[in-house]
Amino acid sequence: MAEQSKIEAIKSLKERTGAGMMDCKRALEENDYDIEKAIDVLREKGIVKAAKRANRTAAEGLAVIKTCDGCGKAAIIEVNCETDFVSATDKFHAFGEGAAEFVLKNEPATIEEAQAGIKDLQDATALATGEKLVFRRYKVIKKAEGQCFGTYIHMGGKIGVVVILEKEDAELANQMAMHIAANNPLYLALEDVPAAEREREQKIAETEVANDEKLANKPEQVKAQIAQRKVDKVLSQSCLTFQKWLLDESKTVGQLLGEKGNKVISFTRYQVGDGVEAAAE
Repeated sequence: MAEQSKIEAIKSLKERTGAGMMDCKRALEENDYDIEKAIDVLREKGIVKAAKRANRTAAEGLAVIKTCDGCGKAAIIEVNCETDFVSATDKFHAFGEGAAEFVLKNEPATIEEAQAGIKDLQDATALATGEKLVFRRYKVIKKAEGQCFGTYIHMGGKIGVVVILEKEDAELANQMAMHIAANNPLYLALEDVPAAEREREQKIAETEVANDEKLANKPEQVKAQIAQRKVDKVLSQSCLTFQKWLLDESKTVGQLLGEKGNKVISFTRYQVGDGVEAAAE
């Protein structure tokens, strides 16, 4: 790896973890400059408890949602442009609305099919705005009879959420979509966390427990239980049902749903530009 690339990796690791420069350098050197592995090493050593998620949001654009209760489906899409100025124009909003309408009506099987279907609209909008436009992603979401859609658009289209509740409750469904927009859960419940992520957290927790001098004389069974509690605590922060309810933090989302006799079946959250690398100026 080039020296400049190594320096950039060290800076990136420091920004994500808050660890010292030399700690970051050693962790990277020990792991062939793999940032994710270096983060795990720093956490295992107790130098950092958790890493910030890499902030890769760079693109401008809109998240747009269209629903059809009569046909039991909704569409959520993301379209991108180069500047926030263009993303606020009527022409770009019309492009987003048109793309969402096409997806809702035609249910394209692939992103390539979706892009081909709105190509004329996209080309005309690009010509009118003078910017490169991208139809980035979409999803068609279907609900069963008796279930309920909830939707929420934040900041004029910067975040879009579609949620499905097990039973009809439009107010709760829309409030739940607002909560998801604000709190960004990754999973519905602990059982939805991928095995690879749980294994990663398990390894970190077991190493922390093994290195904790206060626990040195504890039985292995007790250490295992402590490690498991650590894992569940970290993972639960990413699970919707464990989060504090946006409108009443005295209860969790799971407790609220229990009181209401309802259940979240699924949710989809799009944040504009999420995961898109910024172009170097």
